[in-house]
Amino acid sequence: MAITYQLIQETTARYKQRHHEREQHLSEMEAGNLLNVDTPERVRKRLERIANHPLAVRTMAEESQPEVAGVKILSPENFNRLVQERILGQNDLMSVSYLEYGLSVSRSIGRILIRSNSNRLVGYGTGFMVSPRLLLTNNHVLSNARQAGFSLIEFNYQSGVGGQMLQSYTYELDPATFFLTDKFLDFSLVAVKDSSSGQPLLGTFGWNRLIEEEGKAILGEYVNIIQHPSGQPKQLALRENRLVDLFDDFLHYQTDTAPGSSGSPVFNDQWEVVGLHHSGVPKKDEQGRILATDGQVWTPELGEDKVAWEANEGIRISRIVKHVKQHNLSLTQRPLRDEMFDRLPLPPEVIKEETPKISPKLPNLASDGSVTWTIPLLLSVRLGEAATPSVPVPQPDNLSSKPTDSSRQDDTQWDIESDPELAKELQILEQARRGTIPYYDEAGDRTEQDNYYGNLIDKVSSLNSRELFKQLKDLLRTTHTKLLPYKPRVHLYPWVDIQPDLKIRSIYSQLEFEPEQIVREDLQIEQERTARLQELVRSESLGRTFQLSEQLDLLEAELPYNCEHVVPQSWFQKREPMKGDLHHLFACEPACNSFRGNTPFYDFPDFEVEETIRSNCGKSEGNKFEPGNGKGEVARATLYFLLRYPEQIDNRSNEYEAQRLETLLKWHQDYPVNEHEKHRNMAIYKKQGNRNPLIDFPEWADKIEFRLGLG
Repeated sequence: MAITYQLIQETTARYKQRHHEREQHLSEMEAGNLLNVDTPERVRKRLERIANHPLAVRTMAEESQPEVAGVKILSPENFNRLVQERILGQNDLMSVSYLEYGLSVSRSIGRILIRSNSNRLVGYGTGFMVSPRLLLTNNHVLSNARQAGFSLIEFNYQSGVGGQMLQSYTYELDPATFFLTDKFLDFSLVAVKDSSSGQPLLGTFGWNRLIEEEGKAILGEYVNIIQHPSGQPKQLALRENRLVDLFDDFLHYQTDTAPGSSGSPVFNDQWEVVGLHHSGVPKKDEQGRILATDGQVWTPELGEDKVAWEANEGIRISRIVKHVKQHNLSLTQRPLRDEMFDRLPLPPEVIKEETPKISPKLPNLASDGSVTWTIPLLLSVRLGEAATPSVPVPQPDNLSSKPTDSSRQDDTQWDIESDPELAKELQILEQARRGTIPYYDEAGDRTEQDNYYGNLIDKVSSLNSRELFKQLKDLLRTTHTKLLPYKPRVHLYPWVDIQPDLKIRSIYSQLEFEPEQIVREDLQIEQERTARLQELVRSESLGRTFQLSEQLDLLEAELPYNCEHVVPQSWFQKREPMKGDLHHLFACEPACNSFRGNTPFYDFPDFEVEETIRSNCGKSEGNKFEPGNGKGEVARATLYFLLRYPEQIDNRSNEYEAQRLETLLKWHQDYPVNEHEKHRNMAIYKKQGNRNPLIDFPEWADKIEFRLGLG
C-alpha cells in the first residue's frame, strides 16, 4: 500500500526539525568512536544486552582467542573493541550463524494482500508475526478491522536457492478475534487464522518477541530490514541502513541503496526487532516534487520502492509495546496480547527452510466423544464438544472489555443454564440484586464463627505461638470437608468473589467486570482449550507418556482463566486440594496474572503506583512483586495457606523466605479486613467447610508462629 502524502510530509517535517542533532551524531560517527555517539546510559544498557545475548557472544567469541568460550572474561578494552568491530559494523566479516539466524527469522515475515470487500486485490504490504497468532504491520496498510477481515497474509513468497519460486502459503486474518490499531504510531496488530487442511501450522513460521526494554540498538549501529517491497518476493537488506537519530517515538536510519517497505520489521544484528518501518524522507526536485530512483518525478503508481529516499523512518518498537500493554482489551483478547511478551519464540534450529505438511495419524474417536490412542500406553480422554462462539468484529477505536454483541451472549447462555452448579450460583447473585438476600449477613456470620471455632476462642490467650499454629492447622484441615475442583467460573466468580456493589474487581488492578461477563470469558477459554486439544490429538501422534501432560500444561499457560492463585500453582505442582482451594483464589485478568508470574510478594521501598505498568498490576523486579492493590487480602490468603498446607511453601529458592513473612504481616496490619473479605470467608465456609482465621480474628496474627508453615 502506497504511503500517503500526509505521512511523508509529517516524516519530512520531523527529519528537518532534527537536523542539528543528526549532524552532531554523524560528525561523531565519522570520528570513529561509536561508543561515544549515543548517551552514556543508552550505551551502558546496550553493552549489557550484548554481553548477555547468545548470538552476540558467539559472534565476538569467534573474533577472540580460540580458547575463549565467551566475552565476559575479556578485558573491558577488548570487549569494547569487539563490540565496535563485530556488532556496530566497523568490520563487515560476519559469522555464518548470523545469516542462518536471519534466514530463520525471515520465515515469520509475509506479504500482506490487501483486498476490498469484493475480494479484489487493491495493494500490498509487509507484516510479521509477533506471537503464535498475532501479526504486526502499519496502520496505513490495514487501517481498520473491516479492511483486515478481507485481507490475507502470505508466507514463504520468495525465491529458492536455484532461483525458482518456492511454495507459498496464504492465511486469512482474524480481526474478529483481535484487532488493535493506532494511527499516530502507525501500527495495526491483528490475529491470523491458523491453517486449513493441507497447510502448515501457523506456528511453524515462528514469530518475533517484542521487547520493551532499552538497549536493543544505539546510534551508529547498522540495522537490517526484511520486506516485500511493492508485493515483490521477500528481500533482505543486511547492514545497509545506519541508525542516525533516535527520539520520542521514532528512529531514523539512512541508506544509499535499500529503503524499507511499509510494515517491515527493523532488526539489530542479534535479530531483535527495534522498529516498525513505516515511512521515509524522499529526495525532491527544485519544485518540491518527489523523485523516483531514475531521476524522474515519482507517482504513487510506481510503488514506494521506486522513491529515491534520503532517509527512512521507523516507529520505535518499545513505544508500540508500551501502547499495546496499556490498552484496555477484552478478557478474551488479553491472553493473545500476553502471549506476545510471555511466550518465547521457537529456536532457529526448529524453524526449517521447508515447512512440513500436516500428515496426521488419527486416533480412534469414539461416538461418546472420547479419544483413544497408544503412546505406548492405552489412554482414553473425554474431550467433550468444542463450540465456536461468534465474536463481533471490534472497532479499532472502541476496544472494550464489555461484551457488546447479544448473539454472542446467547451462544453461551445455553451452556451456562445447562450447568446446575453454575445456575445455582447465578441464582444467588440474582437474589442479591433483587435485595431478597443480603450481600453479607454480619450477625449470621458471627454465629457461624462461634460455632466453627468453639472453645478455641477462649483458649487462644493460654496457647503459645506454636500451639496456636498447630490447633488452627488441625482445625482448617479437618473442617475442609468438600474439596472443590479448580473451576472458578462456577465456584468463584458468580458469588464468592463479588464486591459489595455486586461487581467483580481484579485483585491487583481493580479493573471492574460484570460477573456474567467473566463467566462467559472463562467458558470461551474452556471451549477453546477443548478445541485445541481435539485438534492436537487429531494431528499428532504422541510417542511418549508425558507428552500429553506437557501439552495440557501448555494449553493452560496459553489459555489461562481469569483467576489468580495467590500462592502460585508451580509451588505445589498444581496438586489438589490446593489448586481449587477458594481461600487463595481471586479474579484477576490474565495480563496481571502473567505479569506477577510465580514470584513472591515484596514491599519495594520506592514503590510508586504511577510508575508501574500493566494497568496498575504492580511492580515486578527480579524475584519480587508488589501488587498495585489487594495487599491485605493476598497477605491473609497466603497466611491461610501456611496454616492449611504447612511445608508446601519455601521448598525452593524462588519461593518465600522466612524474612518475607514480615511483609505479609505488615500488609495484614496496614490493610485491615474489609467487607469483601468477610463476604468471601462466609461464602467459602458454606462451600468447602473451613474458614480463614486471619479474617475472623485479625489480632491472632501476632500470636501465630507462621514460620512453622514454611518448608
